[in-house]
Amino acid sequence: MTEPYIKANQLSLTIGSKPILKELSFELSGNKIIGLLGRNSAGKTSLLSLLASYRQSSTGTLELNNKNIFDNAIAMEQISFIKEESFEYEYDKAEKWLKDRKDFRPNFDENYANHLIKRFKIPMNQKVYNLSRGMKSALTVTLGLASRCPITIFDEAYLGMDAPAREIFYEEVLKDYMEHPRMIILSTHLISEMDALFEEVLIIKEGALLLHKKTEELLTEGLSITGPSEQVDAWTNGQMILKEQTLGHTKSTMVYGPITAEKRKAASEAGLELGPVSLQDLFIHLTEEGADSQ
Repeated sequence: MTEPYIKANQLSLTIGSKPILKELSFELSGNKIIGLLGRNSAGKTSLLSLLASYRQSSTGTLELNNKNIFDNAIAMEQISFIKEESFEYEYDKAEKWLKDRKDFRPNFDENYANHLIKRFKIPMNQKVYNLSRGMKSALTVTLGLASRCPITIFDEAYLGMDAPAREIFYEEVLKDYMEHPRMIILSTHLISEMDALFEEVLIIKEGALLLHKKTEELLTEGLSITGPSEQVDAWTNGQMILKEQTLGHTKSTMVYGPITAEKRKAASEAGLELGPVSLQDLFIHLTEEGADSQ
């Protein structure tokens, strides 16, 4: 099967008179796990709805393997979009709900679905609307993982789960991805729990694409520098500063951007301490009002 290739070019979405997405351009290719990050109302779910062909863009193009995604039956069969649902009027039992949906997924693995049902302890003989929020999340996640679509999207679908259930979800995502490679897109606010899964990260800010980078590259461009205030200020001059903290004569500054080997050597010679910055901290400060990734 051809590995997925998604290309967005000047992709925009306007609802009514309100711009939701603003001229996004990016390419996603190959089998990998991708993190989609953004603050509330940044446009993450809107972008995923376009990717899943739930909605048509206002302007620009969005293609899967060089063909428009919207109203494309082949593309829709290859994409699974899993998000949190209320199921307020879903009166079927969980067993029937899953059975009705697996028939539309040619790659659905029933044995794997049963494995997930046991791991999550989903009561399949209960009506879906009667399930707890956590069990509803587990049921939709089971559908998403067991469908094994070439492009599998999870939009905060696991928010109803408690910490042990989320840990099972993370384990199963990684394990099944390794055994059955595909493109998995995870939209989340639980960055510290999931960052180890991401090979690439897209960050959206106020409807625009702030950055799209390999996670490893992104993390190498975030540093904390600690030492005497004057020396820290001299070293960080010209750098993009995300955060500063001062205690007495000691200062700790978080910066973002490419750091040359010479710059690192200069820090060491000046007795400054360089430390890593977590993906969550980078996300928080890069998406603050007034911050600019440059």
